[in-house]
Order: sequence, then structure tokens, then C-alpha cells
Amino acid sequence: MRLSLRYVTRFGYTNPVWESHNALRACPRPGPRQRVLSYTLSTDPAATVYSYEDRWGTRVDTFGIREPHSELLVVAESEVETAPPPEPTGAPLSELESDRYREEAWIFLQPTRHTRWSSEVEDSARGAMSGTADVIEAILAIDRMVHDGVEYRQGATEVGVDVNSIWSAGAGVCQDFAHLTVAMLRSVGIGARYVSGYFYASDPTRVDVAERGEVVVATHAWVEAAIPGRGWWGIDPTNVLPVGERHVEIGHGRDYDDVTPLRGVYFGDTEHHLAAEVAMSTGPITHRAMPTLEAHVQVAAQQ
Repeated sequence: MRLSLRYVTRFGYTNPVWESHNALRACPRPGPRQRVLSYTLSTDPAATVYSYEDRWGTRVDTFGIREPHSELLVVAESEVETAPPPEPTGAPLSELESDRYREEAWIFLQPTRHTRWSSEVEDSARGAMSGTADVIEAILAIDRMVHDGVEYRQGATEVGVDVNSIWSAGAGVCQDFAHLTVAMLRSVGIGARYVSGYFYASDPTRVDVAERGEVVVATHAWVEAAIPGRGWWGIDPTNVLPVGERHVEIGHGRDYDDVTPLRGVYFGDTEHHLAAEVAMSTGPITHRAMPTLEAHVQVAAQQ
């Protein structure tokens, strides 16, 4: 599937700021099922952009603006070609205990700020995989349990909410589904990483609807699990389906902190307001409206 993306973030400041320094993750990540055809980035005020790959292979664009400014506009446009991933090959659960697997997946087996699990969460994960003999079966069982046990509800949480609270409350957004699934998989010895990107759907909870043309989307999050000796396999617990050609990956890491779309600092005695919008299309992007600051879209809370 060939997809065009247009990411727009707009900051407004009540008083002018200066020495603004920013790090952006908006370029799709090349990979086995995703080919990046083009990528451009522009800012207003204009800035020189320096790019590098972080430790996870995600492109980071950095730029600074020295002169005073009351607004910052960032526009990233890209085109990608995605393909369905191959069917995963299973592995017996016993392979999770091998020294080689635990060494290779070590960093993705550790709890982090967003994935620190309780005994209750671990017990739930072990209960879900009870009776399974294969790693794929165990992953799918945990994926289904998270999907069935958490209601997708906009505004139910904020960035940084504890995964144990999500499981107890039974409500959250894509980011919460992903963090909880990562935590549960790690708790039973399955290496898992958090993936940030976009899903081509006007309603992320209606995956059965065939999309056409251009839609406005929110940042999406899903999970990749490490299958011993077979590599990584992507699942989308929000929609309880394997990651496919409608998913466009921006980056992955241990949790949300490793793939934050835009981070920045500035000098100035002021408050700031943020608005953001992402458009996706199977053809060229025609939507050019700027997100209004009054809308104050909290991007991370929509994930």
C-alpha cells in the first residue's frame, strides 16, 4: 500500500520566546515491510535541520531557532510503501528460558517508567497464557485479554499513567493498550517493544471499515514481540489484529519516552499552547488547513 502523510505541529506562546531547541521524530522508519519513498521537513521560523539515528534506529531531526518568536510551525511530509508482514513462525515456550534469547532480548524484558508491572498484572498475564504451548499462542492470548479488559476511551488517561492503574480502571487509549501489553509480555519472559506510528483509519476502533482517499488520524501505538530465533512480530492490541500494511511505523523503543514525537526547550517567561494534526492518504495530501491553537490537541493523550 502506498501512503502519503502530512504531520503538522503548531506551538503558540503568550509572550515571545527565543533559543528554542527541538528534537522531532516524524520520519517513517525503513524496515522489512516499509519502504520510505520521500520525506521533507519545514519549519516557520525557518531553521537549519540536523539529523541523526537514535540507538533504536529512529531518525531524529533537530533544529534550533535563536530569534524571538511567538509561534512555531513544524510540517513533515512523507510517502511510504508498506506491505503485509510474513506469517510468524511459532516457537515452544521453553525457548523463552534459553540463555541466548534472554541475552538478546534483555533490554526489552526490563520494566521501565511506563511499563513497571505489579504482581496482579503478572498473574493476569500468566493466567491468559495458561494452557498455551507456543510463544505465538501466548502473545495472542495476552493481546486478546488486554483488548477485552480495557475499554478504548478518549481522555481516560494522561501520558505517564501507571499500567497497573490502567488494568484496574479498565479504560485507556492506544498508548495505554500498548504499554500494558508490553508490561504483560515482559512479565512472563517475552521480550516486547513499544512502537509509535500511524494507522490508516478515520476511526481507529473500526478496523473493518475500508478506507479510501484522505483521512485525519491521531498518533497510534502498538507492540512488537520477540519470538525466539524468529525475530519481531507486530500486534495491535487496541484493534486486536496483527500489524499490517495500514500501519506506518515512525519508531520503536522500550516505551513512549524513547519515541516521543516532539521534544523541545525554550527561553522565555511565557505559557505555550499546542495543536497538532496528521493527514494520511492513498494519494497526494490535499488537506492544508493549519490546526488551531484553540483546539489544543494533546497528541500524546490520543495515542
